[in-house]
Amino acid sequence: MEHSRIVIDGTGLDCGLVARAARTDVMIAISPAGLDRARAAAETARAVAAERPVYGRTTGVGANRMVNVEWEDADAHGLRLLRSHAAGAGPLVAPEIVRAMLTVRLNQLAAGGSGVDPGVLQPLADALNLGLLPPVPVYGAIGTGDLTALASTALCLLGERAWLGGVDDGPARGPGFRLRSSDALAFISSNAATLGEAALAAADLRTLVAASTAVAALSLLAVRGSEEPYVPAVHDACPHPGQQEVAAAMRALLAFDHPAPGRIQDPYGYRAFPQVHGPALEAARYAEGVVTREINARAENPLVDVAGRTVWHNGNFHTAYVGLALDAARAALFQTMALSAARLGTLTEPSFTGLYPFQAATEASSGIMILEYVAHSALADVRRLATPAALGSAVLSRGVEEHAGFSTQAARATTDALAAYRIGLGCELVAAVRALRLQGRAPAGGPLKDGYDLAAQVLDERVEDRPLDADIAAAADLLPRLAELIGEPDPAP
Repeated sequence: MEHSRIVIDGTGLDCGLVARAARTDVMIAISPAGLDRARAAAETARAVAAERPVYGRTTGVGANRMVNVEWEDADAHGLRLLRSHAAGAGPLVAPEIVRAMLTVRLNQLAAGGSGVDPGVLQPLADALNLGLLPPVPVYGAIGTGDLTALASTALCLLGERAWLGGVDDGPARGPGFRLRSSDALAFISSNAATLGEAALAAADLRTLVAASTAVAALSLLAVRGSEEPYVPAVHDACPHPGQQEVAAAMRALLAFDHPAPGRIQDPYGYRAFPQVHGPALEAARYAEGVVTREINARAENPLVDVAGRTVWHNGNFHTAYVGLALDAARAALFQTMALSAARLGTLTEPSFTGLYPFQAATEASSGIMILEYVAHSALADVRRLATPAALGSAVLSRGVEEHAGFSTQAARATTDALAAYRIGLGCELVAAVRALRLQGRAPAGGPLKDGYDLAAQVLDERVEDRPLDADIAAAADLLPRLAELIGEPDPAP
C-alpha cells in the first residue's frame, strides 16, 4: 500500500487501513482482482435468480420472504425497498464512521459474495475521494445489518438524496449509479457501518493499550515503585500470555532505571498491573482479529458462490463475534482504567512522591487535586459503557428475525468508552510527568526517556494553581505518539 493510496481488493483490509481511509487524506482505488470477483458474482447471481427463487432478488424481505416479486413489478420493487429502509433516526454519526462504512462496504463488494453490479464500486470510491458522505443517523441497526445506513447510501447514488460534504458541509451533488432493482437488497444487506466503527475502535484500542504501559512506567518511576512484580519468575509461575507481555514491556521500559524501591510492596496499581492490563491487551488483540476477519469476509445473505454456480441463504449477517469481542474489550478496559485512577491517587500523596500534597506549589495549594475528579468522572462512564450490549435481544419482522446481538451498540459503546479512557489516562500522564519534574528526575534512557521528553516538551511546566484542562487535552493527544515510541509488546512464546 502506498502511503497516500489505499487499494481495495476484497481481501487485504485491516483496522489500521480503515482508520487511515476514515481519518486521513488518502486516495481510494479498486484493484482489478476485486472488480473481477465482483463481476463474476454479479453474473452468477443473475443466472441463478433466473432459475430459482433468491431472497431479496425474486422475493420480498423479512417476513415477506415468501412473497414472490412479479416480473412486471421487478423494476419498482428494489426502489421501494430502498425508500422504505432509508429511515434511520436521531443525530448523524461522525463523518469518520461514515467514511469507514463506505470503505468496508467497498471491500466487501470486491470480495465477490454479494452479486451487486460491479459498476457501483467506482462511484463509492469516488465519493470517498471527493469527501462526500451519505447522511447516516445514529439509530437504525441492531447488529444484523446496517440497512438504514446503506439504504441512505443507495438513495444518494440514485440521486434521490443529497450527499453531504458540499460547501459548508451542506448537501452536494455527487457520484451516481443506477442500482439494478434486483441488487437493492444485496447492496444494503451488510454490517459495514457497524464494522467500520468497530475497526476504528479496534485500532484506537490497540494504540491506547500500548500507551498505557508507558504511562504506568512513568508513574512507577515517580513513586519510586518496585520492579520486583515484573521479574520473569513471577510470570513464568502464572503464564498468561498477556500478563507475560505486559511484564516484559515494563522491564524493557525500565531497563535504564533501577532506583531503590520506596517500599517493600506497592499498591495494586503497580504490583498487579501485568495481571490486570494483560487481559486488556489480549482482548484488544482478539477484537482486532475478529473485526479484521469480518471486514474481509464474504458475509452476504444470500451468499453468491461463483465456484458452485449457486447462492446460499445463511446467517453470516449476524455479527455476534464482533459484539461479544467488543463487550469483552470494554470490560477489560474498565479494569485497567481503574488501576490508572488508583495510580493517579498515589501521585497526589506525599508519602509516595516526596512532594507537597497534590504536587502543589505550596502546602495550602490545590495543585493537581482536580485531576482525580476528572479521571473518576471518565472512569464512571467507562464502567457504565462496559455493560455488555449482548445482554439484549429482539424479535422482529413478525417473529421471523428472532435474535439480535446488538454489535452496533457494542461498537458505539466502545467508541465512547475509548474517548473517556483517553481522558483518564491523560490525567495520569500529566501527574506522572509533573511529579518527575518536581523531583528533578527523568528516565535515564531508552524509549521511556523518549516518551518523557516528548511529554515534557508539550506539557506546561508551571506548578502554580491554574486551569489544567489544556494539560489534560495535550496529554490525551500525546498518547498515540507514546504508543508509537513504545510499540506493542511482542507476543509471548
